[in-house]
Amino acid sequence: MNKHSLLFFMVFLGLQLQAQNTRQLSNTTTLKLWEDKPGKVWMTDAYPIGNGRIGGMVFGGVEQEHIQFNDNTLWTGNETDRGAYQAFGDLFIDFDSSAGFSNYHRELDISKALHQISYQQRGIRFSREYFCSFPDQLMVLRFKANTKGAYSGAIRLKDAHGAQPTVTGNRIQFAGKLGNGMLYQASAQVLLKNGKSSVEANPNGGSQLKIIGADEITILLAGATNFSNSRSTQWRGESPDPKIKRILSAAAEKSYTTLLDRHVKDYQSLFNRMSLDLGKSTLAKVELPTLSRLLDYKNGGDADLEALLFQYGRYLLISSSRKGGLPANLQGLWNDSNNPPWGGDYHTNINIQMNYWPAEPANLSECHIPYLDHINAIREIRKINTQKEYPGVRGWTLRTESNPFGGESYLWNTPGSAWYAQALWEHYAFTKDLNYLKNFAYPILKEISEFWDDHLKRRPDGTVVAPMGWSPEHGPTEDGVTHDQQIIYDLFTNYIESADALGIDKAYRDHIADLRAHLLKPKIGKWGQLQEWETDRDDPKDQHRHVSHLFGLHPGREISTIKTPELAKAAKVSLLARGDASTGWSMAWKINFWARLQDGDHAHQIIQNFITPVGVAGIDYNNGGGIYANLFCAHPPFQIDGNFGYTAGIAEMLIQSQTDEIQVLPALPKAWPNGKVKGLKARGNFEILNLEWKDGKVNLLEIKSLGGADCKLRLPSKLKSVQKIAAVAIADDYQYTFPTQVGQKYTFSL
Repeated sequence: MNKHSLLFFMVFLGLQLQAQNTRQLSNTTTLKLWEDKPGKVWMTDAYPIGNGRIGGMVFGGVEQEHIQFNDNTLWTGNETDRGAYQAFGDLFIDFDSSAGFSNYHRELDISKALHQISYQQRGIRFSREYFCSFPDQLMVLRFKANTKGAYSGAIRLKDAHGAQPTVTGNRIQFAGKLGNGMLYQASAQVLLKNGKSSVEANPNGGSQLKIIGADEITILLAGATNFSNSRSTQWRGESPDPKIKRILSAAAEKSYTTLLDRHVKDYQSLFNRMSLDLGKSTLAKVELPTLSRLLDYKNGGDADLEALLFQYGRYLLISSSRKGGLPANLQGLWNDSNNPPWGGDYHTNINIQMNYWPAEPANLSECHIPYLDHINAIREIRKINTQKEYPGVRGWTLRTESNPFGGESYLWNTPGSAWYAQALWEHYAFTKDLNYLKNFAYPILKEISEFWDDHLKRRPDGTVVAPMGWSPEHGPTEDGVTHDQQIIYDLFTNYIESADALGIDKAYRDHIADLRAHLLKPKIGKWGQLQEWETDRDDPKDQHRHVSHLFGLHPGREISTIKTPELAKAAKVSLLARGDASTGWSMAWKINFWARLQDGDHAHQIIQNFITPVGVAGIDYNNGGGIYANLFCAHPPFQIDGNFGYTAGIAEMLIQSQTDEIQVLPALPKAWPNGKVKGLKARGNFEILNLEWKDGKVNLLEIKSLGGADCKLRLPSKLKSVQKIAAVAIADDYQYTFPTQVGQKYTFSL
């Protein structure tokens, strides 16, 4: 082999190895957040773990590990006082060594919901592994080293409400009672491999556990309250102590490997339903720590980071909302304050609703259940409160701020219950579960419709308007506000279709249909905008963060580019006037708006704005929206709805089904010329098994019918059907309409 041939071979081999490394990195690092230094700030640096009820924020310190933890049932307040979501406590491990360290690495692997830390100190390699298990209902922390006897230090708990911790054997514990009578308790069971333990005084009061010369440490952390999600028991149930004893006793009988395997299996049963590839990023970008990657994002983009943020939203929903528990609040379930912004409440004028936008399309239907259960749980107290404010009406509505007990505060948000009702309908629309619709959703849809039947104002000309409404969160209070009209239209549409699906209540169904027909319709104003109010007073220079009058575009279905093109055009004019920059959650909503307008490039521009690193943690209504180093959405401050809205927005860009058809790649931006997605859901109980596109065109679609409903597809290009389904040209698209069988896969390809 001559020198030129050898040089060519070496270059070729190098390129092959680089390509192999790129592939390996894309498979192993793109579902991870990581940094090369410990976290310092709770809101911006620490990484979240959770199991839908309890959760923690992990700092990863070397001299001191700090995990701030929560239980999402710990609230002050009651049925008449909104109260606030509370911090629960902190776990500290103070290590004896203060020597320097190197090769530090901490990561959150969202493919496994696993937090790992490693570093070198005194010539010893230390490693840690943390997770929060749903099947075993506790947090598990494991500390290892490659040298025996490497761990010495003190382990202590701190109660966020001041109770002093005690130590019995190797169990550290605190317990207390809030002013509303709620009992709470946290217990940390410390398991050692070799080494010694003893009880000593905690410098902050109470006791702590001293560890000397342990090879390994495993901590089982459990927390609980006596909350019960039932008004019939006055929102109280079993005391926390026996719950925690059962949890710790059951966990102690399992090996660490068994606990980890059970956790990963449970988590991946939800997370692994979906995968997303929006294009490969460069090796240089993928290798960067997460904060550096955010800072570098504007330098040429990072499609892999955009996909990571999508999956991070799914991770956060799984971690903060599991069946049998409470819904995700303004901060999911992570909170380090007893007086968090807006009380860490269930905010009813978009925020809790946005939390659940991705639940159904991103194939996490079970994670939707806590929100639906909450709606059902607070119905009776809502009826009592509504009767006091609006005597003589049937049904119920609510105020803007609320808690798990039905307590509420701030302004009456009269269309709020109708917006809640949309979630009830959406769960049915995606699952087609008639039993759920009949026995759970329909009675609530009907009673909320009855409220509006009684509350609406009939004008002499036959027009029906919502009285004295407000377009959140600005402008006058008056009749016929567009936001209210669109939400009521959505409620009535969902009720009508529910009655039709069940074949019941025809007389009342027809009455509601007549009311819907007479609702004041959306109006187009003097500068081509969709009017926010019945009076044409919209200011083209108004850039308020809320765009409430576009509810009918998203998440409603009254406005679409296909069925109501003139209204869609007016919505676009309004959206352009509002501008692209805003708070974090507002930008997330705008991604969804532009996706529904089928403008993928503008939706992607909002994505680029959203992926802006933010350093401030205070409240800012006007500027500074984006994301923190830990990928939490910054309002600022942290609000989790922006993370969920972002995930929903990308789903809308790839698949839409809010009309009577499934649209494939309705808003694909030029920035994603090649990609693939597996596992998205569409209304009608269809699953997108596989969708691949190249050079901006679909080359493979595999869709599975889970319910046997008729299917209508709209594709941007003509494909061949394995089942010989004929295509019908419609405008610039192609439509395929066909009956399906339960469990059958239908394939379309070039």
